[in-house]
Amino acid sequence: MLTLLLTSAYAPFTVAFAVMIGVGLIELLGFGIDHPETDIETDTGGSTLLGWLGLGVEIPLLVWLIALLACFSLTGVALQQIVTAVAGAPLSGVVAGAIAFPLAAVLNAAVSRGLVRILPGYESTVISADELLMRRGTVLEGVARRGHPARARVVDRHNQAHYVMVEPHEDAEFIEQGETALLVRKQGTTFFGLRDADAALRSI
Repeated sequence: MLTLLLTSAYAPFTVAFAVMIGVGLIELLGFGIDHPETDIETDTGGSTLLGWLGLGVEIPLLVWLIALLACFSLTGVALQQIVTAVAGAPLSGVVAGAIAFPLAAVLNAAVSRGLVRILPGYESTVISADELLMRRGTVLEGVARRGHPARARVVDRHNQAHYVMVEPHEDAEFIEQGETALLVRKQGTTFFGLRDADAALRSI
């Protein structure tokens, strides 16, 4: 069986399995990796697609990715075994991968929902974007000006990092790289912050 998994027909699924093991070890050992851009509820029009993919449920991105890779590996191997039994030879790796991926995505959506019930601890870490208000964000690159937001890192109450776009609350203000700002309001996907230069804000 091991020799079979190393053939080109099974290569996409073997690689996916190896990546799954690697990501799983990183997550298990906790190498200080945050779950960026995850666990935040969004109001975008893509929420239906995200739900179909299993991303709409309350589960960290790395856990979702591990589950997807596992589903892809298992679906692909099962597909090749069935095709070999019926036709006498497996499909090419590219064709099998193209067929297996959508099947794995559907399967992973169900698996992700099951994981939420099995691992309820993840559920409590899901926050809405509005919950980042009144928290501090650090500008990572560039200078944030009105009409020209900059990327900032915000740590939520679960000590997870999120990356958002930030503009200064006041028209004449600016927030430079490395500076922090108190996020006081949100419009669409952009947050507006008060620069921490004001000593009175540091006590908030």
